[in-house]
Amino acid sequence: MRFLHTSDWHLGRSFHRVNLLTAQRTFLDHLVETVRAREVDAVLVAGDVYDRAVPPLAAVELFDEALHRLAELGVPTVMISGNHDSARRLGVGAGLMERAGIHLRTDPAGCGTPVLLSDAHGPVALYGLPYLEPAMVRDTLGAQRADHAAVLGAAMDRVRADLAERPAGTRSVVLAHAFVTGGTASDSERDITVGGVASVPAGVFDGVDYAALGHLHGCQTLTERVRYSGSPLAYSFSEADHRKTSWLVELDGTGAVQAERVDAPVPRALARIRGPLERLLDDPALARHEESWVEATLTDAARPHEPMARLVKRYPHILSLVFDPDEGPARSLASYAQRLRGRSDQEIAEDFVEHVRSGRAADERERAELRSAIDEVRAEDMTAEVAR
Repeated sequence: MRFLHTSDWHLGRSFHRVNLLTAQRTFLDHLVETVRAREVDAVLVAGDVYDRAVPPLAAVELFDEALHRLAELGVPTVMISGNHDSARRLGVGAGLMERAGIHLRTDPAGCGTPVLLSDAHGPVALYGLPYLEPAMVRDTLGAQRADHAAVLGAAMDRVRADLAERPAGTRSVVLAHAFVTGGTASDSERDITVGGVASVPAGVFDGVDYAALGHLHGCQTLTERVRYSGSPLAYSFSEADHRKTSWLVELDGTGAVQAERVDAPVPRALARIRGPLERLLDDPALARHEESWVEATLTDAARPHEPMARLVKRYPHILSLVFDPDEGPARSLASYAQRLRGRSDQEIAEDFVEHVRSGRAADERERAELRSAIDEVRAEDMTAEVAR
């Protein structure tokens, strides 16, 4: 059986000030054509269909159009909600859509109920595990703790229990939206840290033939059976070196996996350039970036006069300007966002405590209180998004 594994469409998202809806439409055109040309048996979408819980109307219309086109091909689509989606909104009409071959899996209680497909070798069970916010699903899944490893482990226990009741030789696929240990993050994913921990071990997916993951935006192979497709478009300059693809996955009659990367359309190349302003303006080696979306980092000791106005003459698609002097007192001018880049909410809070107490770091009790407060706010935010 042949699957096309994709995720993290983030319909409705912009890239800095650029509206990406046209690029997202081009990707979906490519996806539909790939399904047709490569004779795909099922499409797997591993979460973050939308970029926010209440997406703009244009994004909803694009999603609706994509579902109609996939349904017209007669190719089943299995789709889960991610941490950016409103699970309840995405799941509206799921029962009716299922009749058209569009299988929306947004309810954690249904983790152990598969979509059943079959080929010449027998049945294939596809289990959709939507994003599991620990504080909200712990009781539903009967998990012992409110953390990612516990709730995802409880969901996988349901999958394995159902699979054990299936005929011998039934092959299995799981869709999940999570941060799995060994994956590499970028700047554009929303932090899902709970209790100071964001990731879960890849071993949680033991017992299934293939785990189609979403959440991380880089295409990655954790094991031959556990993979991220990554996002089809770049959503931050930290993804400038990403090759954006989907996975074309072949599952043979024994459950063995072969996977091929299918390149996604690139609306415009990304470039990160760095150096003194005059070099960025004059260096002939940088000519290849003149039509790219550009993030320029200036290393001048003193901030130059009107740098953006000068840079845009050479790089008309420049989107971001960063100041990061190589040395000297000007280094303190680094932006707040630069100083916080790559740091979790917990680390930022602990740094603040240390700063206001003139260098005395938070002790273990205080760190635990900060973790508890951050987790409580996260749960409240998720509840508020669902209720909107």
